[in-house]
Amino acid sequence: MAHDRKSTPDERVALSADRRKLLLGLGVAAGSAWASSLVAENAVADAKQVTDAPASHRADVEQSVPFYGVHQAGIVTARPANGMLVAFDVIADTPADFDGMLRKLTERIVFLTQGGKPAALDPKLPPADSGILGPDVLPDNLTITVGLGDSLFDTRPWLKPLKPRHLQRMTQFKNDALEAECCHGDLSLQFCSNTADTNIHALRDILKNMPEYLLPRWKQEGSVPTILPDADGKVQSARNFLGFRDGSANPHSGDTALMDEIVWVGKGHDEPEWAVGGTYQAVRIIRNFVERWDRTPLGEQERIIGREKMSGAPMDGTTETDVPNYAKDPEGRITRLDAHIRLANPRTPESHKNLMLRRPFNYSSGITKNGQLDQGLLFIAYQSDLERGFIAVQTRLDGEPLEEYIKPIGGGYFFVLPGAREAGDYLGQELAKAAAAVPPTRS
Repeated sequence: MAHDRKSTPDERVALSADRRKLLLGLGVAAGSAWASSLVAENAVADAKQVTDAPASHRADVEQSVPFYGVHQAGIVTARPANGMLVAFDVIADTPADFDGMLRKLTERIVFLTQGGKPAALDPKLPPADSGILGPDVLPDNLTITVGLGDSLFDTRPWLKPLKPRHLQRMTQFKNDALEAECCHGDLSLQFCSNTADTNIHALRDILKNMPEYLLPRWKQEGSVPTILPDADGKVQSARNFLGFRDGSANPHSGDTALMDEIVWVGKGHDEPEWAVGGTYQAVRIIRNFVERWDRTPLGEQERIIGREKMSGAPMDGTTETDVPNYAKDPEGRITRLDAHIRLANPRTPESHKNLMLRRPFNYSSGITKNGQLDQGLLFIAYQSDLERGFIAVQTRLDGEPLEEYIKPIGGGYFFVLPGAREAGDYLGQELAKAAAAVPPTRS
């Protein structure tokens, strides 16, 4: 019978070393697995989830436009990415009601455009704020511009004598198919900001805080596409939903003297004294028949507009900023005589007085009942004389070839109040004072 042989000291040392190597290897493997698992967990934790909000930039959300000044903001102010126009019926039967509405509206606009923290109320009460922007209301480049409609003046004897000279109810042009539910109004609010939610938040705040004064009539939201700057840093005009640049020949909003001439009502305009510093606002919701347009040959599209589609250059130019020379093309061989840009601005000494400042937004509102895309332009323009500006230009455009592809369906004319000059003032202050001084009518 054989006996087990005892290990020698050298063998025991070697065996011990092998065990250590094995245990060390197992430990390294376990450590590596643990480390890999930790890295994977951290990667999962750091990865974006579908519920994560897109990141914004603090410089954008903290950007604010000054409220006080001779003119309201949101007119010569550069357009942010999102806009919204809302028309209201006003509930104000007396000058005192009207004054109270203007004071309260100014208060809300100052808070919303400059930012702040909503009041903390008893949880048993409705919250002071909708909360859709979070615990703090940041300005986000918001402007809210207030205009008054023809009906506000005509239905109130104490306002009628103070009506701006050119303010009127928007009439239907030949190509219009105006829908009553999205036309006119006693008051307009133009909301513009970096994000659509900021505009919506502001609208809901005003509706919540002013139900005794304002009843919404119609609303249209829109946006401006972002554009990559050129190599030299210049940014071209934004494109509309017809694919053409919109605003190529717009007057320069930074030219103060030109804006005084084209946009702002001055002391020499034969307007009520309270209206100095204001402007006329023309709003048009213009539906585009994009399916029909997309099936139209490129050459025909460019002849209808009068510009090259990609560059934005006029038919006799090479860049968007080139000025067409109609004097050298009297028969319309290069730029058709009925091209949109030539009818809108013939560039004659007489047509200079018809200039206006356009500030439009593209809109997309779903599908129509006949299965077509409901897309188009929320056209907004400002001028010191409504008849000499938008109405004159639109009259020239009546019957243009572009009408086959567009259909105005809504909008209205409004007079934008002068600005509140300094803290303590409120929008429409001089008008409210003048209204209170109008003698009562005898029944």
